Amino acid sequence: MNLLLVDDEPRMLQLLELYLAPQGYTCTKMNNGKDALDALSKNEFDLVLLDVMMPDMDGWTVCKQIRTFSTIPIIMLTARDGNTDIVKGLTTGADDYISKPFDETILLARIQAILRRTKINQSIQFESIYWNRHQYIVTVHNEPISMTPIEFDILGLFLHNQNQVLSREQLIQKIWGYDSEVEDRTVDSHIRNVRDKLRKSGFSVDDYLKTVYGMGYRWIKKKTENNE
Repeated sequence: MNLLLVDDEPRMLQLLELYLAPQGYTCTKMNNGKDALDALSKNEFDLVLLDVMMPDMDGWTVCKQIRTFSTIPIIMLTARDGNTDIVKGLTTGADDYISKPFDETILLARIQAILRRTKINQSIQFESIYWNRHQYIVTVHNEPISMTPIEFDILGLFLHNQNQVLSREQLIQKIWGYDSEVEDRTVDSHIRNVRDKLRKSGFSVDDYLKTVYGMGYRWIKKKTENNE
C-alpha cells in the first residue's frame, strides 16, 4: 500500500514513516500542499495523511483541491481538535480526522479500516456502465462522462448495493459522514444530477434507479418494463 504523507514538520513525517513502514506501507513524504497535489496527479497512492496547519496552502484547501480530481481516502492530522475544525475537515472531503498527539495503534486502525472499506470492489461493470474508483472514471458505452466526487460516490454506492433500498439517511452517512448536516433535498438534488447525466449519455437509468416512496432509493439488477 502506498501512502502520501503531507506535513510541513520534518519530524512528524519521520515519525509517521517510523510507525507505518514496519506495517508494510510505502511512504512518500511531502512538506507542502503544492508538491502533494503534483505527486497525486502523477502517481498512484492508496491513502493520504494530510496535516491541516501548513503555510501557504493549508490542509483544508489541499483536501478540497484533491476532491476535484480524486476520491482517494484522506485522513487529516492536526493539533486542532475543536468540533468546528473537525466538521470543516469532513465537509471539505476528508474521510477521517485525528488530533495530534495521537496513539499510533489508533492511527493504524483508522488507516486499515478506511483501506478495507475503499479497496472493496474498486471497479464494477453494469450493463453499459463502467465505474472505477481507482482511476476515478465512469464510462457509458465506453465513453467517459463527467461527475462530481459526490455524484461519483453515489453511483458507486448504488452499483455496489443493487436491489437494496438505501434511505436518504443511509446515503448521507455513507457519502458525507455521520456528523454532516446535509439535508434530504440535497441528496435528492445529487441523485437527480446522476440520473440526468446517465440519461444524456444514452443509459436507460429510469429502468434501474428507482425511487421507493417514503423510504429512499434502490438500484435494481434487472431492467423492468414499468417504472415504479
